[in-house]
Amino acid sequence: MKAPDFSYEKPNSILGILSLLEKDELECQLLAGGQSLMPMMNFRMATPKTIVDISGVSELSLITETPKAIEIGAMVRYRELQDSDVIQKFCPLITMVIPHIAHPAIRNRGTIGGSIGLSDPAAELPAVLLALDGKVEVSSNKGIREEPANKFFKGVYETACSSNELITKIILPKAQPKQKFGFHEIARRHGDYAMAGVCIAQDQDLTVRVAFFGVAEKALRIASIEKVLSGNSIFSQSIIENAQSAVEDIQFEGDMNAGPEVKKHLAKVVLERALEGIK
Repeated sequence: MKAPDFSYEKPNSILGILSLLEKDELECQLLAGGQSLMPMMNFRMATPKTIVDISGVSELSLITETPKAIEIGAMVRYRELQDSDVIQKFCPLITMVIPHIAHPAIRNRGTIGGSIGLSDPAAELPAVLLALDGKVEVSSNKGIREEPANKFFKGVYETACSSNELITKIILPKAQPKQKFGFHEIARRHGDYAMAGVCIAQDQDLTVRVAFFGVAEKALRIASIEKVLSGNSIFSQSIIENAQSAVEDIQFEGDMNAGPEVKKHLAKVVLERALEGIK
């Protein structure tokens, strides 16, 4: 399959990107790593008139440490996240997750902004952002706003980012010394889309956040599971079983890999394994 005809723009500034996005007649689509967009265009699932390549904007490719947070530019690639000393020190959950995202060729090109902006239900990074209680910086010609992760993801390929807005940064709080993290996913083969997965963060005060992916129409946190787990320094088998019972609160969605009932079973499995391996 071939992509339909399109125009190509490569601005060298954020303002240049935003000025193009304001022009409705261009029907723009942003090109970051292209690992999702190009296959979608080849299969005619996406038919933009204009491709706006944002890879030439250097400020979108920075990883910046602030006193309380790590700011990750939208164009930072998976491989750069994996190799970053700052990410390894202050965002260990990302370091745990990255090796499970697709394959090396994809990780060399795919970007964090592309993953967050696409909101694929089976993608790992939206769940990471939810578990870490992060924020998404969104820019437009009207200004800059920070959208909390728990309000950003709306559904399958749907976010709170409008067509004239650009994701510029992902903002994550720095990991604290006594924080713990857990992750597990199940896929048919390593690197395939997850059939079910979960990311867990336990704060110093024993508050727990649990974010599932691959089981519903979007990555999502489950308050009832978090309530069962919070306040516990050790997750006994009885606590894990109570948390597994709360999995019933998820509105499971089937896909090409499995139906809702299988997804429910897998959600319980990944939750148990992630809790057993939390560190």
